[in-house]
Amino acid sequence: MPGMEIKGRRYSVLGAARSGRAVAALLKRHGAEVLVSDLAPLEQMKEARRELEDLGIASEFGAHSDRVLDADVVVVSPGVPSNAPPVQAALRRKMEVVSELEVGSWFCGSPIIAITGTNGKTTTATLTGAILEQAGRPVAVAGNIGTAFSQVVETLTPETTVVLEVSSFQLDFCRTFRPRVAVLLNITPDHLDRYEHSFEKYSDAKARVFSRQGKGDVIVFNADDPETVRQTEAKAPEGVALVPFSVGGTPVNGAFVDKGQMIAIVGNVRHKIIAVSAIGIPGQHNLSNSMAASLAALAMHVPPSVIAETLSTFRGVEHRLEFVRDLNGVRYVNDSKGTNVDSVWYALQSFESPIVLILGGRDKGNDYSRLMELVRKNVRAIIAIGESADKVVKAFRDVRPVVTASTMEEAVRLATTQSLRGDVVLLSPACASFDWFENYEHRGRIFKEVVRGL
Repeated sequence: MPGMEIKGRRYSVLGAARSGRAVAALLKRHGAEVLVSDLAPLEQMKEARRELEDLGIASEFGAHSDRVLDADVVVVSPGVPSNAPPVQAALRRKMEVVSELEVGSWFCGSPIIAITGTNGKTTTATLTGAILEQAGRPVAVAGNIGTAFSQVVETLTPETTVVLEVSSFQLDFCRTFRPRVAVLLNITPDHLDRYEHSFEKYSDAKARVFSRQGKGDVIVFNADDPETVRQTEAKAPEGVALVPFSVGGTPVNGAFVDKGQMIAIVGNVRHKIIAVSAIGIPGQHNLSNSMAASLAALAMHVPPSVIAETLSTFRGVEHRLEFVRDLNGVRYVNDSKGTNVDSVWYALQSFESPIVLILGGRDKGNDYSRLMELVRKNVRAIIAIGESADKVVKAFRDVRPVVTASTMEEAVRLATTQSLRGDVVLLSPACASFDWFENYEHRGRIFKEVVRGL
């Protein structure tokens, strides 16, 4: 714990959402002088302001002033882009810039399983935590999943296993973060607006999850994803164990499918984990997620029987292909966490019935061409929503009927009128939620409220 390095030093925290407030409080408890700065106007952040005042932490809202740079260290919350002006100004001055994840790791003496990837992070992190809990292990699940690492890190014991869902934003400014097990699920284009529209820069950010690992550590990676394989082969540190998983292939070690069974070979020991048909969450993407979680648990010496028991009973997470209601023979499904094209690509393969798709929001540079074949095959109609509605219409109007909606209520009503008995109404937006909603959780909750009110 770097207490001597923190006490008396000046820290500017960019972002006053939950991660920013948590890391500010952590630093304050250890004797730092802290300023929290957020672009949101004070009228929207009164509760955050009160919380920080109660802790004796200075704050500013509505703009990032020059006070931010009057510090020894700048701490960047996940919601603040790396190309934000104060971040770039700090870098030009050669100031120390770190992420909230990095600061949290300074205080962590527990083994960490860090899970990243473009899609599947939340499901895999939640599932991994559930397996460890089923094994009777003390476990904390935190990070991008909702509970800030900085908020829980001081409650941990050396026996606790920490399962962290880690975003590329959190990895951008990590310099010492070292998980015992790093899980890289996939790397496909997403958030390119925050990486100068460079897939290479985004991919490099993901690979930072294992950049500080060393001998005795483990990388679990997706052998079916070319970019993941490329990054792992090129950048895995010497001495780290590489453990792949594959839905379609048969690697010499790691996880794969053989005669309908999920098999894991770890340390030259072959484990028959579970019949694929017995896994509680459907879809090929969830088979990949289940393999990744199983390998992470095996790396922490969890018995295969416990892994199998959890895989058979786990039913997924909120806002990820979440069944909401069956009304007049139409199923309504909430996939609000589907915030990129690749995630929607997986979702469209998860149903055998025709789909009425609610699509759109704040665009992140989406290329919808990847969805065309599946839309032609599986989608009956599209309801375009949010700031990107016009882009959605232009992309799909020659493929399937597309109508626009100005509210979620209107979107659900239009989807209902477009659907037939046996269909699925699917909210899987492929976009960020910040045009109409606070976050994807808020979007998903509103969708569910509207659907339940039909």
